[in-house]
Amino acid sequence: MKLTVRKRAGRGVLFVHSNFPAQFGFVAQLLQREGVKCTSICSPSGTTLFGVPALKWRAPRGTSKSTYTPATKAEADMLRGAAAAERAMELKKKGFDPLLIVGHPGWGETLFLKEVFPNARQISYGEFYYHSHGADSGFDPEFGDDDFGEKLKIAGKNATLSLAYADADRIISPTPFQASLIPETFRSKMTIIHEGVDVDRVYKRRGSKLKVSDDLVLDETTPVITFINRCFEPLRGYHRFMRALPRVLAEVPDAHVLLIGEAGERGYGMSPPNGRTWKDIYLEEVADRLDLSRVHFTGWLARDRMLAALSLSRAHVYFTYPFVMSWSLLEAMASECLVIGSDTAPVRDAVTDGENGILVDFFDQDRLAETLVEACRNPARFSGLRSAARETIVTRYNRKTISEPAWRDVIADTVAWT
Repeated sequence: MKLTVRKRAGRGVLFVHSNFPAQFGFVAQLLQREGVKCTSICSPSGTTLFGVPALKWRAPRGTSKSTYTPATKAEADMLRGAAAAERAMELKKKGFDPLLIVGHPGWGETLFLKEVFPNARQISYGEFYYHSHGADSGFDPEFGDDDFGEKLKIAGKNATLSLAYADADRIISPTPFQASLIPETFRSKMTIIHEGVDVDRVYKRRGSKLKVSDDLVLDETTPVITFINRCFEPLRGYHRFMRALPRVLAEVPDAHVLLIGEAGERGYGMSPPNGRTWKDIYLEEVADRLDLSRVHFTGWLARDRMLAALSLSRAHVYFTYPFVMSWSLLEAMASECLVIGSDTAPVRDAVTDGENGILVDFFDQDRLAETLVEACRNPARFSGLRSAARETIVTRYNRKTISEPAWRDVIADTVAWT
């Protein structure tokens, strides 16, 4: 179904996302191809891409030191929401009156947009609704989380999310697990649509090579293990992975490990103690039992190099607490990686043990090590799982054939496009 818009000045779609384009980039491209005017409001970290103008807000101040701790995020969200609303007012004064607002409420930017555009319909992105039990909080016993004040703080994070979902006409959540966290009262508005993968661009590049240093170029003859994590944090199982490596490298003396990410970035989980990085904390824990010449922290790789790394991978480790599912998991599957994932709800949404990957108890690092050793030594044994992983992405997460039509249908159903 093609969307058509009456040729009237100022009508179109407003995207609101702190880090635009993020999850909305391909939707904006889809709409623009079909003649819909698009613009965006974002934080200073957002980007003007795909020809979509980006108006960047700046909060007038930070949160007050005297703010009640559980209300800190709510205050910050409202400050950001007010700043975003000011940019929206600028758009309105210039004649832009959107039929639809597509927004991510996680930073509060959509909170006051009904005050600016009362007639616009809203689609809200349901990425993660916080829980003090049953999700990421309290999952890992290594990090005690019985503090009642912390539970209040977690619950308080949902205050502005609930306001945003109440205003929304529709809610899009990317996975069944993430959708299950959103309160029942909002479920009637919900549709599950993952952003998907561009399978024409993400695939196994056969014959790939990756230059790691002047003295080392990896190719398909080398057992390569890959691990991608934005900032090497416990929430994504970095500590479990590092503790498995001494045995793996001892038993597979020609294996190399590529850890892709930036240690200094602020991640989703708790901050490391004493101003240190999780990378250093857990590397130091096992460093005396590792051949560090075979452990490579690559930093962020350019896209072609990252896809080359996945193409070389004999085993891709993806561990996570019950939290949002990373794009890297699906891109690894699209690249025919053997995914060795944690047996946690986000991973089970995409990986079925023994069918298109291998699931391991998050806390069983011995089992993780055994599986990695076998994957490195006997890659042919897992060729069926690799092919099935790719097939899963093509049939369930194909952006062009699944995600784009689903978004088109939701948009058409939400707004009277005439």
